[in-house]
Amino acid sequence: MTVDREQPLGYTDLRGDLAGRYHPTPTGGAQVDDKLVDADLAALDRNGYLIWEGLLDGDECAAIRAEVSPLLGHTGRNSFEGNRTQRAYGLLNKTRLCDRLVEHPRVLAVLDRLLLPNYLLSILQAINIQPGESAQLLHVDDGFYPVPRPHPPLGAATIWAIDDFTEDNGATVVLPGSQRWGRREPDDADVRRPVVMPAGSCVFFVSTLWHGGGANHSTGARLAVTAQYCQPWLRPMEAFTLSVPPATARGLSDDIKRMLGYSIHPPFVGAVDGMHPLRLLEHGGAAVSVRSG
Repeated sequence: MTVDREQPLGYTDLRGDLAGRYHPTPTGGAQVDDKLVDADLAALDRNGYLIWEGLLDGDECAAIRAEVSPLLGHTGRNSFEGNRTQRAYGLLNKTRLCDRLVEHPRVLAVLDRLLLPNYLLSILQAINIQPGESAQLLHVDDGFYPVPRPHPPLGAATIWAIDDFTEDNGATVVLPGSQRWGRREPDDADVRRPVVMPAGSCVFFVSTLWHGGGANHSTGARLAVTAQYCQPWLRPMEAFTLSVPPATARGLSDDIKRMLGYSIHPPFVGAVDGMHPLRLLEHGGAAVSVRSG
């Protein structure tokens, strides 16, 4: 899968921030072998999704489950979120155990090819589908952006299985190849495939793929952590520069800082007082002083 880099008439391509102080650096995805990334992109081009097994071990899944479970509060606010589904938002300000998921090299390596530099994290949340939950409405993750289909992916998502994903407990359902569709919606003739995978696995899919949470007919819950990403010129779902205080952001990795919005989409989208937003962190979180009178 390749990204059309052709720019609109009148676009000025100025690399990096105008001050020239913060030069682009490779992400953690640079450590992944190109052949692996080529194979991942081929799977995305063919199906719209791919599955990586064994990225987390049992101890890591157990630690995430113990950390996240107390954060799961009310069930969904509507039928789309799930009347019997618990969610925990704002995980970056509540735990460091999910950082590895956000910036896993296999994820970043694909995003580096799929999206423009300085792509953003759009949301990070835990989703716990409880017994008796019905199937979620099928949808595409970039459907709330007013861009007519078909179009290249405006983002991508990962869903990390903290519990096993089975056909009975609410495994995510995908429609292979639907990332290429135009304006049409799924019908009964379209193939629906549950993403069955063991705990510690991750499914990665582009934002144009039709999918939805499955129904949970089992007696146990199905816990997952999902991170969604978007192009650097789009507004993310979560305002991370507000939800994650500067004091917390300073301790995050360079990759996560960049994905939270402490980065520039050339030449100046994302600037603070005409400067690169990283200066906000370097100077103790103080931006512009306001005088009254």
